[in-house]
Amino acid sequence: MSSPSKRREMDLMKLMMSDYKVEMVNDGMQEFFVEFKGPAESTNPLAKSGIYQGGVWKVRVELPDAYPYKSPSIGFINKIYHPNVDEMSGSVCLDVINQTWSPMFDLVNVFEVFLPQLLLYPNPSDPLNGEAAALMMRDRPAYEQKVKEYCEKYAKPEDAGITPEDKSSDEELSEEEDDSGDEAILGNPDP
Repeated sequence: MSSPSKRREMDLMKLMMSDYKVEMVNDGMQEFFVEFKGPAESTNPLAKSGIYQGGVWKVRVELPDAYPYKSPSIGFINKIYHPNVDEMSGSVCLDVINQTWSPMFDLVNVFEVFLPQLLLYPNPSDPLNGEAAALMMRDRPAYEQKVKEYCEKYAKPEDAGITPEDKSSDEELSEEEDDSGDEAILGNPDP
């Protein structure tokens, strides 16, 4: 790897090839949006099983000139209720991104490991959203209900606003086939 710009380009291509919808801001590769889906249930009993599952967020990524030696800036565009995400700005408080970043990490790590872990294992003792942290520690069921309300209100696919312009007809057909049985499996949502 000869330069940060080559690494930036390679990491971005790797992210796109990992089936993430990526929307570039300008012609450069320093700022873009990624569609991020809430993680499914975890088998770990300490994880907050799937309360963000089904949510879809538009995440802003800004790569500094010194990337990968300096961490990317990550922020949620549509609202999310989480102790470690600032409700107004969408900024993320995540040690691995903010303090312990290493050039060994890449953008795929951010979206396949770091952000899912953040949602499954919130840290209320280091909050950016003090209200969410306090509610999580005081009344876990009320916190989980509020997370689900935010997901339903602010994290639907259309809220993420990523344009599905690059879909092929094969992808559209396979998605229609996949969607056909979801209602039977999931049942109707509770009122």
